[in-house]
Amino acid sequence: MGKHRRFHWMKLESGFNQLIPLKTFADSRNGYLVDDTCVLGAEVFVSKERSTGKGESLVMIKDALSNNHYWKIDNFSKLDKEYYDSSIFLAGNYKWKIRFFPNGKGSGLGSYISLYLDLAETESLPPGTKVFAGLSLRILDQVQGRNYIGKANHWFSASSRETGWARFMLLSSFKQLGPLVKDSCWVEAEVSVLGVVDPFT
Repeated sequence: MGKHRRFHWMKLESGFNQLIPLKTFADSRNGYLVDDTCVLGAEVFVSKERSTGKGESLVMIKDALSNNHYWKIDNFSKLDKEYYDSSIFLAGNYKWKIRFFPNGKGSGLGSYISLYLDLAETESLPPGTKVFAGLSLRILDQVQGRNYIGKANHWFSASSRETGWARFMLLSSFKQLGPLVKDSCWVEAEVSVLGVVDPFT
């Protein structure tokens, strides 16, 4: 029995790229082409079996717009929590927030500023949804204008809701150079939603 070919709204046709060699087809001795004429036929059987397969639809966004969010952090010397979150902001119709670790995280703990972008409120996403985003995170230099920047692309989802850098910037440089002025600093996030995957059944 031949292989079944399943058709659905995303697969409307099926066939063979290399059904028969052209030389064999053109040789009249083989019976395919006689008097410059050939006959084509198709035999179709509709199977009673029906699968409930699952799939994904991918939408890539051309000329995606970027959204910028600025966050001022005051009283840095008094920050005593593991991390702090910015207010939620919108980019590409999704909610985001910046996560700032004043004493570092993971491999950066104790020596670095750690900085992450978080997809907020992932519990409201349909199961299986993934958001592909381009991001830039910056700590702004308030003295010389030489900002500290990290860039990445990431697939965000309920199971992978954040990305960033454990070693974004040395704490010693942060305190001694231009980012920290009068115990305050500025953090910026630039986010562009480049694509979305939605599941279907």
